[in-house]
Amino acid sequence: MNAKMKTKTFLSTVDWKKILKEYLIITLGAILMILSIDIFFLPAKISPGGGVTASAIIINHFTEFPVGLLMLILNIPLLVVGFIYLGRFNFLVRTLYTVLIYNLGVDFFAHILPTGITDDLLLNALYGGILGGIGTGLIFRGRSTTAGLAIVTRVLQLKTGLPISQAYIITDGAILLIFGQVFGWEKALYSFLALFIFGLATDYVLEGPSVIRTIFIVTNSPEEISQVLLMRLGVGVTAWSAQGMFTKAEHTVLFCTVIRSDANTLKHLVLEIDADAFIVIGQGHRASGGMVKRQT
Repeated sequence: MNAKMKTKTFLSTVDWKKILKEYLIITLGAILMILSIDIFFLPAKISPGGGVTASAIIINHFTEFPVGLLMLILNIPLLVVGFIYLGRFNFLVRTLYTVLIYNLGVDFFAHILPTGITDDLLLNALYGGILGGIGTGLIFRGRSTTAGLAIVTRVLQLKTGLPISQAYIITDGAILLIFGQVFGWEKALYSFLALFIFGLATDYVLEGPSVIRTIFIVTNSPEEISQVLLMRLGVGVTAWSAQGMFTKAEHTVLFCTVIRSDANTLKHLVLEIDADAFIVIGQGHRASGGMVKRQT
């Protein structure tokens, strides 16, 4: 097969609709981050994180060099790290796209967007953190990053399994201490708050709300309980045999997921059938397949 045929075959197998959707998500995320910087963070001299953004704000304070261009320059060595650990050319293309929109957009829209809409540092930290976190989450969902220490954060999350909110605090906390030396500790404290909200909003976009409950039931009446849960709540149940290690007695473990509002109803239904049942109710972010909704 010659090179022309290989290229044609490759292009025909690419899911262009999926790629277009991901780039639209990335673009929306970058726009939200621009809004968070220009409307809330820069006017209040609050940083949404340590890393590149805080460094750019600090340098801008002393030199008045454009913040967006500073972020672009500081991002170059970090892009090399992302190239190595986060997907090479696929990562590089997406992240360069994100960085160009985000970093240059901060400077371009700085004179267009309304600034200083509130002097309340708390409101600036909260709303800036929410907008920026949602934007970052969307960018991650589009399989890109905002570069900066977000690259290090993403690598740390993938390597260790840490939630984004914890990874942000680890990677950005030290530079925020320097930020406090320059702008005062009150601004640094609000920056830490913005960083926390930023991470929570990012987690929410990546993982979704905790809207389901995972249920484990250890019982000696598996058939009766399964039928009641199926008929009353419309949920499927998975069962497997188990042995109590203290009593050595044989039991059955049932597993199912229900919507949050049905958790207490399920508990009462189970205990009506088997008062000695052992029930564990946990949280889940999402479920797919099976029967996870009430039947009508």
